[in-house]
Formats: sequence, C-alpha cells, structure tokens
Amino acid sequence: MTTVSREEEGVSLARGLVEGRLAACVQVLPRMRSIYRWKGEVQDDGEHLLLIKTAAEKFAAVEEYLKANHSYDEPEIVALPASYVSDGYLKWVTESLSL
Repeated sequence: MTTVSREEEGVSLARGLVEGRLAACVQVLPRMRSIYRWKGEVQDDGEHLLLIKTAAEKFAAVEEYLKANHSYDEPEIVALPASYVSDGYLKWVTESLSL
C-alpha cells in the first residue's frame, strides 16, 4: 500500500501499475486524514490510500515503480502478507500479472 495527496496521482500510479502488469488491481480509497511527523513537525493532511494487489515476487518492481513515479520524497511502501487467498482470486491475480 501507499498514500498520495491527490486522487489524480493515485489514479495515475494505479493505471501505471496495472498497465505494466506490476499489479492485478489497485484500489484508490476516498480521502482520509493523516496525522504524522515529518522533518520534526506534526503534519495534518488529507491523503488517499492505494491498496495494490500483487504477488510477492513483484514487490521489488512495485517499489521501484513507486519510488520513480511518486511525488513524495519518501513514499509509504508497505507490503502485508496474505494469510489466505481464495483459489479463484489467486488464479486471477496470477493471470493478470503474466505477460
């Protein structure tokens, strides 16, 4: 997952990831409020969360894509392991990531 300040950037990143077969699906969630510390100051900003559906073996390529195309100096790039994925969904993800 990652966050962006503008929905348009989220959509652009999502399209690039899916079109490049780095992700099977990217969900751009509605605006939320993020409170965090950056450069010694507490920030309070609106952001959109992107949920990136991909395979573990694509993580390095997704990370590289986000670092190259994200507007943040240090974008959030977090992977959470799936403890269970239904067979049908996993098949769809795998097929979506194949060339």
